[in-house]
Amino acid sequence: MAVKIRLRRMGAKKNPFYRIVVADSRTARNGRFIEEIGYYSPLTEPKTVKIDNERAINWLNNGAKPTDTVDRLFREMVSMINQRIV
Repeated sequence: MAVKIRLRRMGAKKNPFYRIVVADSRTARNGRFIEEIGYYSPLTEPKTVKIDNERAINWLNNGAKPTDTVDRLFREMVSMINQRIV
């Protein structure tokens, strides 16, 4: 079973809100998922991203592949954390 970490679209028409989920790559975008590990709201200023880092790292170590968008969100989270530390 190929597992992906991807976005699941929620919210109303023209008001998107995404949940970051771990799902089998063969299921539909908004179909069944294994676990929800965070959320992403692109319409807030600044954009809101909340990820359970422990669960995300666990899934990545177990072989889950993030989609391009989720990978970008992960990298942005790491850079924001590094800026706060410095």
